[in-house]
Amino acid sequence: MGIRNDVIMGGRLDDSQAFDSDYQHFPSAPSEAYFRAATAILATRPSSFEAERSAELLKHHYGLTGSISTLSSEVERTEAIALSDGRRLILKTSTQPEAIDSFRFQSAAIAAVQGSSGFVTPQILRTSNEALLFQEEGVCGYLQNFVEGIPLHQASLTPDLLLRTGAALGRLNLALGVIDVPATHRPVLWHIGCWPRLLELEQYLPSGLVADNVRRAMSNYIEFIEPQLLNLAWQITHNDPSPFNTLVTENGLGFIDFGDGCWGPRIQDLAVAASHMVFDPMHALGGAEYLIAGYASVIPLSEQEARLLVGLMRARQSALILINYWRSHLFPDEAQYIKKNVARAERGLSILAPLAALEADAAVRRAAKLSSS
Repeated sequence: MGIRNDVIMGGRLDDSQAFDSDYQHFPSAPSEAYFRAATAILATRPSSFEAERSAELLKHHYGLTGSISTLSSEVERTEAIALSDGRRLILKTSTQPEAIDSFRFQSAAIAAVQGSSGFVTPQILRTSNEALLFQEEGVCGYLQNFVEGIPLHQASLTPDLLLRTGAALGRLNLALGVIDVPATHRPVLWHIGCWPRLLELEQYLPSGLVADNVRRAMSNYIEFIEPQLLNLAWQITHNDPSPFNTLVTENGLGFIDFGDGCWGPRIQDLAVAASHMVFDPMHALGGAEYLIAGYASVIPLSEQEARLLVGLMRARQSALILINYWRSHLFPDEAQYIKKNVARAERGLSILAPLAALEADAAVRRAAKLSSS
């Protein structure tokens, strides 16, 4: 069954508070309206306008001028700014109404964790009016500094680096767990509650082992994992600490791009990060063991979190495969960028697929003890 036209084109709601009731009784299962709105956002191309317009916004709201270059981006328009004094900045803008809530969340979350120790995030530059973001004539956006560093996918993934990455992610979760920011419940297709409905996209998958692994992982998630989510600790999460959004910097591990951040199970951030580190079939968890150990050294895993982690990792890999094959179909000219993480997810899912529940649980528990061994 293909995804319906009303799911792709409909459901655009500007006020994220309209979805609050989805979370009052069963926070892991947003409504059909939430899913339609979230899907519509990712079915829309990023805003497009001339660099001169960005220069005007930069000057008007920040009193700054500099050279501007456009970067690849899936939803919002992202531009690199080079100032004459050598500073490098990132300007994020959009003409889409739903971007206002996304930017409210992103800028507030980044600002709220600034000053926390154990990890690096961008710094928000306030407007001339001391606001975190700006709005004018159908355009909204915010400005942050450019975080210097090597993306994790380009680094040598030694056990020590993975331990430090996991520990930094744990400290980020501790910081996010005590903040309160706006638009936490806005529509996000990557929200864990949308995963069961993503099987509507399976027609876009290549036939064979990939599709079979995705169906099995999602069926396992729906039957065994989802019913237990309410018993986990929920909080604001980054929701996409991928190797492209994790940087090795001079000051430690850094995390960028909070655009998919939302309210979810705390363990979700570990599941996302670990799902990208599954690449070696010689290890039960494919090489993600040391990242899990680093995280557990900061936030010890509960028995239930350890039991559910591999199922969450497989479901996240499947969600990534489903969403990005679908979006590549919508935007074939951007397929290479959209599918940048797909091969990693497909390989990781093939490595984790044979693990039985008891074997997975035992492997996670062993991994969590590595940092103390």
